[in-house]
Amino acid sequence: MIPNWFGKWNKENPTNVFGPAILVGVLGGAIFLAALIVTWGNPAQTASLQTGPRGTGMSVPEFNAMRLSPDPTIEAMYTEEPYIPDGSEPLAKDIYKNVQALGNVTEDNFNRVMNAMTQWVAPEQGCAYCHGDGDLETYGEDNLYTKVVSRRMIQMTQNINENWDGHVNANAEVGVTCYTCHRGQNVPSEIWFNVTPVTEATSGWASVQNRATRISQSTSLPSNALEVYLTEDVPVNVHDLESRVAGVPNDEEVASIQKTEMTYSLMNYFSNSLGVNCVFCHNSRAFYDPGQVTPQWATALLGRQMVIEMNQEYLIPLQDTYPADRLGPLHADAPKAACKTCHKGYQQPLQGTNVIADWPELATSETPVYE
Repeated sequence: MIPNWFGKWNKENPTNVFGPAILVGVLGGAIFLAALIVTWGNPAQTASLQTGPRGTGMSVPEFNAMRLSPDPTIEAMYTEEPYIPDGSEPLAKDIYKNVQALGNVTEDNFNRVMNAMTQWVAPEQGCAYCHGDGDLETYGEDNLYTKVVSRRMIQMTQNINENWDGHVNANAEVGVTCYTCHRGQNVPSEIWFNVTPVTEATSGWASVQNRATRISQSTSLPSNALEVYLTEDVPVNVHDLESRVAGVPNDEEVASIQKTEMTYSLMNYFSNSLGVNCVFCHNSRAFYDPGQVTPQWATALLGRQMVIEMNQEYLIPLQDTYPADRLGPLHADAPKAACKTCHKGYQQPLQGTNVIADWPELATSETPVYE
């Protein structure tokens, strides 16, 4: 029995019970949600990739949702196991005309590689993209620029797999094929052209910076870093640790403030190309000390040398082969490659998928070895 005085007091002093009830409900829901996250896993959880000694801050944090999400182009990659030859099969160079890059390949494997290239580079146009609409008798002709370029790209791919193992296969056998860059497109994404001078209103150093461009990663850093550092083997350095160092800024041996800004532009490009930060390669307390870098630094150094060779030996010389609509908008220069052309924002192209396993024909310029 509730005393009469309580009923009278309660009537004269009404209380809002809905507010506390809502608060209790919200708190209970939050606790329940937290329990689900702990039990099932937090999609926004991060994991760190250790790149150097512990306690030095040399780690790269990544969201699991990004780290564990597969590159969507991996599933779309075409591959096919090779036909193991027994030594009696005819070679492509003895059957087809004008076979310059894959002549030591058996007929079946030659056609297998040709079919794969259409899937990797021209899935919509098929064989006609390089050979035109004629019959098989015309396939040996070099009438289309696409065929001439494709032959040179096959040779470039073979050279990368033969001579740049220290970069391409630094962690495990990965290799490269046409798909590494093209991903089903006629023209690979993330190619680049010369863009300097960025502005006609100025000259000298100011003409290559203070205008945000895609090549400068939308910053006001110099826009000619790729032109300088990925086509010529010139030193990549930053300013001296001492102040007021004597020297002329244009001197190649002088690590001027201008060169430092260009280096930062290149490093910014490297980071965005691989989806990493500076400590992926460097020790944050000693950027300038090559004795305190991570193993990835050496891999990146080889990568830069590889790209310079690709541009110098294979891509830039094709300038006169391309039609006008495939050349750069400002200087009519040939399209060139850089880190992001292969990596597409991932630490390893195609997240480290072994793309060369089924394609020994692209692993060497000599007679392929089948296992």
